[in-house]
Amino acid sequence: AHLVLIDESGLFLNPLVRRSWSLIGQTPVVGGDGGHRQKVSVIGAVSVSPAVQRLGFYFATEVGGYFSADKVVAFLRDLLKHLRGNVVVIWDGGPNHKGPVVREFLRKNKRLRLERLPPDAPELNPVEAVWSWLKWGRLANFVPDDLRELDDWVVEYLVELKHNPELLRALWERSELPFPDPPPVKE
Repeated sequence: AHLVLIDESGLFLNPLVRRSWSLIGQTPVVGGDGGHRQKVSVIGAVSVSPAVQRLGFYFATEVGGYFSADKVVAFLRDLLKHLRGNVVVIWDGGPNHKGPVVREFLRKNKRLRLERLPPDAPELNPVEAVWSWLKWGRLANFVPDDLRELDDWVVEYLVELKHNPELLRALWERSELPFPDPPPVKE
């Protein structure tokens, strides 16, 4: 089965301020009004293919909203279109991962199985490293004009990640989850 780890996060319009270099006496100024909580929500999935152990990355964004159970099911439905065979999804126990909408989707999609990460164990989910790379690296000190611009950059960076297997593997290695062993060779 494909192993898929899923997580959601929010990226706020105000910047995540990090240290930066500047000349002595020329302190950099990072904009943003500091008062609002407008965000782009993002859901991401790191997959491991069963035969060749290749990593994949899938994501969706929601400008100004959040991923309700309906939107999570839409993401799972889209994910199943890309992955052949059985799929095991591992995720946290978020409220949008439960309920009648998710149960009905599982009833109709027998090739999908859901498993929960242990409570309070984000270090076991490689998608957390993706969010860290995105927030603390690519988008640090970034002040977009509006949510649409923020979403455009989020999508651009996540597409870049999707097409960079070395970076995706390095982010997996940041987690405490061991990479699955390859399947035994049949003789």
